[in-house]
Amino acid sequence: MNIYHISQTVNTDYDTYDAAVVCAPDEETARSLNPDTGKPMTDADWRNGLHDAWVSSPSDVQVRYLGPADPSVKPGLVLASFNAG
Repeated sequence: MNIYHISQTVNTDYDTYDAAVVCAPDEETARSLNPDTGKPMTDADWRNGLHDAWVSSPSDVQVRYLGPADPSVKPGLVLASFNAG
C-alpha cells in the first residue's frame, strides 16, 4: 500500500475538490479515488457524472507518489482539500 497526492487544476469552481491524499495499492487506483467519498470511481461513474465536485475524466487527475503506507493503513481517503463557496 502506498500514499499518493492526487490533484486537479481543471475544475476550479466553488464547492470543488482541488487535491487529496489517498492510500492505494498503485497509481491507477489512486487516480480513480473520489475525494468526496474516498472510493474508487468506475468507468460508469465517470460516464454518469458522479464527479461534479472533482473532474470529469481520470486523465485530468495528477498523481504524485509520496511513499509507502504503514501496513495498518486501509485503502482510501486520508485527507481532502475542498474549496467551499
